[in-house]
This record gives sequence, structure tokens and C-alpha cells, in this order.
Amino acid sequence: MDVTALMSFLAGLAALILGADLLVRGASRMARRLAVSPLAIGLTVVAFGTSAPELAVSLRSALVDRADLAMGNVVGSNVFNVLLILGASSLVRPLAIERKLVRLDVPLMIALSALVWILALDGRLSRWEGGSLFAGVLAYTTLLLLGSRREARARATESGTKPAAPRLSSALIASAAGLLALVFGARWLVAGSVAIARALGLSELVIGLTLVAAGTSLPEAATSIVAALRGERDLAVGNIVGSNVFNLLAVLGGSAVLAPHGLEVSASLLRFDLPVMVGAAVVCLPVFFTGWHTERWEGALLVACYGLYVACLVLGAAASPRLPPAIVVMLGLALPLTGATLLQAVLRARR
Repeated sequence: MDVTALMSFLAGLAALILGADLLVRGASRMARRLAVSPLAIGLTVVAFGTSAPELAVSLRSALVDRADLAMGNVVGSNVFNVLLILGASSLVRPLAIERKLVRLDVPLMIALSALVWILALDGRLSRWEGGSLFAGVLAYTTLLLLGSRREARARATESGTKPAAPRLSSALIASAAGLLALVFGARWLVAGSVAIARALGLSELVIGLTLVAAGTSLPEAATSIVAALRGERDLAVGNIVGSNVFNLLAVLGGSAVLAPHGLEVSASLLRFDLPVMVGAAVVCLPVFFTGWHTERWEGALLVACYGLYVACLVLGAAASPRLPPAIVVMLGLALPLTGATLLQAVLRARR
């Protein structure tokens, strides 16, 4: 194995961990100083900041007409965010869920995931479809921040207290330093991962769905796990949901606009990976409904589903005869069984 690639991977991982800690500290300070809820900060500043590596990789791939890498990065990152990051964060510490997230943001993530799948059914995301998606992120961010400020002012009026005077210098410096470390860390890690993967003879689509997706999602992973450890649970959950929304609207939309002829969608993405992405988004609703917090057993279930998904990708890359049965298990058994188990938990919690 190339020593330079391995060093790049390890340096990137260290930078991601440091950047995540700085970003969580800065974002939580900004939330308190600006009278904006930590959930809103997690859904916007933190989520969009940690998605910067996905944006950079997919835009660069679109410009050089590498649609498989651009699409695989977004789809793989969204699956990684829900199944592995949410699952791992829940294993670290059960996460409390705000009702607003379940009523608005998670249904929006599910709807956008389904919309992207529908738009891709003709085998291509056109430039005008990408432009429509990108316009959505501007509207989403504006409405989210305005709504959060109104809620904060209403709470301050009811309690008779005034929000703290804004002293943002330290929060902004910490957040900026954290984002910088995350972006450079992801770049180094992805460069090392791609070099290692290509040495193993994997396709660009598989690289995008696995190593690149995991590498560019490590900022989200590090941020959510550190946030869970530090007790910033709204940041941990909001970061995951907000990152998925940003990936679908800004990253995928912007990539389709910049690609010379839109983004071509491969048959394997339509047949397997996009349905898994939609299924992973849908699974969030019953997970969050069970007592308005995640449980450790739910986290273990999500992590197990991600392990099965990666196994399917590995078997596909190796052209293994075991791939069709594995896909049947993933789409026909694992996701429905996960959904049924969580639905049963929801009904038991409601009773």
C-alpha cells in the first residue's frame, strides 16, 4: 500500500476530529449569542459547513463530467449519515428529538429523497431540475432561520428576559477554524482513500458510494458524535438531517447545473442505491417517534443495516454470484423488517 496515501488518510482523520470539536463549540456559542435554537444552528450552519466536502467533491466531479462520482458521493453520503452516523451517535448516547424536527424537517428530507429518485428515473438529472433543487436550499434556509428567531423572541417575551448581547468573535473564530480543519481534513482523507481504492481496482461509482461518501461524511460523523458526547443533542440530530437536505438541494442541484449536460444516473443507482437512500430517510420517522428520542438498540439496528448495504456494494464490485440474494435481503427483508420493528416500537410508545 502507498505510504503517502496512508499518511494522507490519517492526517485527514486527525484534522476532522479537531475540526468537529471546534465547530461544535463555536456553533453552540453562536446559538446562545444570537438567540437562535441549537437545532436551527445544527440544521443550517453546522450541517452546511460539514457538507462543504461533499459540495467540493461533487462540483469538481460534475465540472469534469464524472457523473458517477458526483451522484455516488451524494447518495452514499446520505445513506452513511442516517444509517451509520445516526446509529453510531445513538449508541454513544441516546439522542433527544425535538417535535419540530419530526413534524417538518424529517418529512422534508423524505420528500426530497423521493423527489430526486423520481427525477432520476429517466436516467438523467437535467440542468433545470438541478436549478430547481438549488433554489430550494435558499428558501429552506431563510424560512428556518426566520422561524427560529421568531420562536426565540416569543420565549424571551414570555420569560421577561432579553437575549444576551452578541459577542460573537470567539464563536466565529472557533467555527471558522473548525470548518477549515474539516474541509482540509476531508480533502486529505478523500485523496488517500481514492488512491487506496483505485489500487484495489474499484469503479468510480463504488468509490463514490463508499470511500468518498464516507470520507466526505466524516465531518458529519465527527461533529454528531462529539456533539452527542458533549450533550449538544439537538446539534447532533440537526446536523444529520440538515446535511442530507443540503446534499440533495445544494450539492446535487449545483452539480447538475454545472455538469455540461446534467448528471447521468446509472442503472445500478436507480435499481439499488436510490431506493436504499429513500428507505433510510423513511426509517428516521419511526426512530424519532419512539418516545421522542433514539434508543441504543435503534442505533445498533441502523449500523447493522449499513453493514449489509456495504456488503452488497462489495459483492457487486467483485461481481459475486451472491450479489442478487444480498440485494433481495437488503431491499426485501432488512429495510422492511427494520421499519416494522420501529413501527411496533412507535405503537407501543403511543400506548
